[in-house]
Amino acid sequence: MMIFGPAVDVRPLFPRERRAMLDLLTALGPAEWARPTVCPGWDVHDVVGHVLNDHMRRLSGSRDGYGGAVFADDETLPAYLARTNEEFVRASRQLSPQLMIELLEHLGPRLDALWATRDLQAPADLNVSWASTDVDSPAWLDIGREYTEFWVHQQQVRDAVSVPGTTEPDLMAPVLDVFARGLPHALRTHDRPEGTTTHLEVLGPAGGRWAAIRQDGRWRMAPPQGEPDARVSMDQDTFWRLATRGITVDQARQRSTVGGDAELTAAATTLLAVVA
Repeated sequence: MMIFGPAVDVRPLFPRERRAMLDLLTALGPAEWARPTVCPGWDVHDVVGHVLNDHMRRLSGSRDGYGGAVFADDETLPAYLARTNEEFVRASRQLSPQLMIELLEHLGPRLDALWATRDLQAPADLNVSWASTDVDSPAWLDIGREYTEFWVHQQQVRDAVSVPGTTEPDLMAPVLDVFARGLPHALRTHDRPEGTTTHLEVLGPAGGRWAAIRQDGRWRMAPPQGEPDARVSMDQDTFWRLATRGITVDQARQRSTVGGDAELTAAATTLLAVVA
């Protein structure tokens, strides 16, 4: 739906992102696999175990139609994901780094093949809750969300072992583009007159400009035009870390330039592109 803006097709990028991840992991020594990451309580081995879980979960659910773990009584989606993610990571601590690398090499092309069968405009297998909770997501947004997951976890490993990130614009720009689709959801509690606009600018080689407009009683993605009622600008490193809570909202605001409607700029700088 146009609520989310034009489609982003990240499918050709999965093999390149995965190759960079596998090359990185193959070069790590035992001490580096044990380095702590920004994910609380998880070291590099744990983050890789989580990425492996993502592959298995999507193939099991989206390809094979297997429901998997069930919700506990009164369990919210964030609580369910936190629990099941932690359960898999704990179990994966029994796996050697080499085996996890081999499993990712084996499963990655199968996930690529699954995405290749999808009509990007069809309903998603899994809705993207950080983009909307009342409108079904299109498949391209679901697939894009998975690409951002893999890219971000690779950056977290790279940060942990002090290896520069895969920030080439053609690999990073789609991540920022998909994250920006969370802007209307970030503004959702702020009612404004029809036509009110908020602009988001991300600076850097992979950056861009996006806008949300108040239209038909809700916020929607729109091409950035004219003078906005609220504007937020930040660099690309700040934006992806804000969207995944690698930094705090306050830290992101300190690194940003804002103008116009203060409530809207405050909301825009709480944009979150993970389930929390």
